[in-house]
Amino acid sequence: MNPQDDAEYSATVLGSHWIVRPGQDRTLAEQGTGEGRPARPDRVEGSVLRFGPGVTAAVAHRTHPAPAAAPPPSPAPSPRRLRRHALPALVLLCVLAYLAWPRLGPPLEVRDVAVTARPDVLGCGGTAHITGLVTTNGRPGTLSYRWVRSDGTASGVLKEVTVRGRQQARLHLRWTFQGTGHHTARAELRILAPAPRTLTTHFTYDCP
Repeated sequence: MNPQDDAEYSATVLGSHWIVRPGQDRTLAEQGTGEGRPARPDRVEGSVLRFGPGVTAAVAHRTHPAPAAAPPPSPAPSPRRLRRHALPALVLLCVLAYLAWPRLGPPLEVRDVAVTARPDVLGCGGTAHITGLVTTNGRPGTLSYRWVRSDGTASGVLKEVTVRGRQQARLHLRWTFQGTGHHTARAELRILAPAPRTLTTHFTYDCP
């Protein structure tokens, strides 16, 4: 009988008492094949011979192990652990906000400017001390300014750096006179940045 022509053909499992050893009776083997030689088993496991293309359920069970069980889900963090990490995170946020405030806050702003000259009247060879008092909003930044004198001279562009929390900046000019005469002098402070402003003060030079 040919297994390929029989639709009901299935694998056959023979016990060890059906195995034909060399030198024993070969009648069963010859009857099973229909030829003069014994059939070659598909697979040998211990004392069981398997014929045909089929594999028993026991062999399939040993060949394919059961899939591993899925690991259990990780437990959710406890509220105590969350509270323990909340304080360091809050401190870190405060430090970052403190460091970023100079850049993220409002820019430097000039709120008031006052210019004074001391003394009001100079004698022979005297020097006038002219002070410009600039009031700001206390933000860090740079003031750009220039002094202009009534004798036609002017300084270059000067800069004053302000730090955070400092709300006043003092800008100084010294003007020295020589010789005789009577002269009314004028000193002008021009704020160029962050916003343009101009203030003027007067004093007198008197040398008979």
